[in-house]
Amino acid sequence: MNIDFSGQVALVTGATGELGRVIARTLAESGADIALHYHSNEAKAIELTREIESLGRRAIAVKADVTNQESISELKQAVEAGLGHVDIVVANAVVQYKWTSVLEQPAEDYASQFDSCVMQSVYLAKAFIPAMIEKKGGRFIGINTECSMQNFPTQSAYVAGKRGMDGIYRILAKEVGEHQITVNQIAPGWTISERERTNGMDESADYISRVPLKRRGTDQEIANAVAFLASDLASFITGAYIPVNGGNVMPTI
Repeated sequence: MNIDFSGQVALVTGATGELGRVIARTLAESGADIALHYHSNEAKAIELTREIESLGRRAIAVKADVTNQESISELKQAVEAGLGHVDIVVANAVVQYKWTSVLEQPAEDYASQFDSCVMQSVYLAKAFIPAMIEKKGGRFIGINTECSMQNFPTQSAYVAGKRGMDGIYRILAKEVGEHQITVNQIAPGWTISERERTNGMDESADYISRVPLKRRGTDQEIANAVAFLASDLASFITGAYIPVNGGNVMPTI
């Protein structure tokens, strides 16, 4: 069985980030044309665009604020003008901030996580799902986190945003399923990325001791799961929250 996205267009938000760039490459290597969203790292966006074009795929880089509906609308217009209608949406972007306790976490951090997790997903759905409905098919994939099930100290703003996001995805899956559009979430664990390979690994014995597979996952393993959910191999999977973390958290029945 092969994963082949030939003739399809994928949008990856936060595509210049550590995980986003690997997701974008993986989808391109499987045949998709790629719309690369970025917020500020234009140099990396240009570099990644050229890399994907070297694979024989079309690619465009578009700057946008995923927490702003008007900016998402402008993103949609740019992507459709450059590549056509989007078949696969991967909501990967998230605002970064410093984690601390509930009592010390600034209120604006909760707002930023709500905007970049919940409202990004809402704005992307409003922008791109209508065309999927017309085409009677599509994939809408969100990057969640294992933290949503852990609820450890200092995770509160992140977990609040991601758990809110989870509610949107589950309801959206029920609302658009009749149009053969699947809506799913990948929940990575603490993932090894290009930054660590370059600057040195942080192998926390405490973290790894809790993981049944006794190692950390890689960015490529997360991207592989995204590609699977985007493919026809996952055509009957929707409304799922799928941890890709070596068993560190396990949803129950």
